[in-house]
Amino acid sequence: MQKLKQIYEGKAKKLYETESPDLLIQEFKDDATAFDATKRGTIVNKGIINNKLSEKFFVLLAKKGVPTHFMKRLSDRDMLVKRVEIVPIEVTIRNVVAGGMAKLLGLEEGIVLKEPVLEYHYKEDKLHDPLINDYHIEVLKLATPQEMKKIKDYSFSVNQIMKDFFDKVNLKLVDFKLEFGRHKGKILLGDEVSPDTCRLWDKVTNEKL
Repeated sequence: MQKLKQIYEGKAKKLYETESPDLLIQEFKDDATAFDATKRGTIVNKGIINNKLSEKFFVLLAKKGVPTHFMKRLSDRDMLVKRVEIVPIEVTIRNVVAGGMAKLLGLEEGIVLKEPVLEYHYKEDKLHDPLINDYHIEVLKLATPQEMKKIKDYSFSVNQIMKDFFDKVNLKLVDFKLEFGRHKGKILLGDEVSPDTCRLWDKVTNEKL
């Protein structure tokens, strides 16, 4: 597959059309951003690491029954993916109080939650990705109830699979973000699954990685 027209560039990735209208090439960049992209920098080879780890996680998740847009890794920085229509909802699963949840609710970081907490954020940079619920999603017509049921179920499945994976290497999956897309009437896990989208702590010392 060859890269043709670039159709998207985000904070961490670029997307290119290919000879097939149904397939895209996703290129991982070394750019790093924080605080709604107000802080920017470069981490050498970050894109290579995220591409290879995303491949590993997409393959693992597919084997466990979570459908993804991943087809195959093409090079150190590029992977071939199915072309999806991204659902403009960012899903966050939280296993431990940290970051936005600690600030929003005035809770101390590090509290282990009895059950994972699922959050939805409206993907809109101008609004700083505000927290939304099922009623907002319905009013804004971001997704159907049937699609949201799939997204919710897949998100909790990803959480359990990823928690088990990281636990075996002595890491605690504190929280992470997911994006989903529509492809031929089906909901697929899209974007990436990598250290860029996960908050990981050392399981013993709680050192933030």
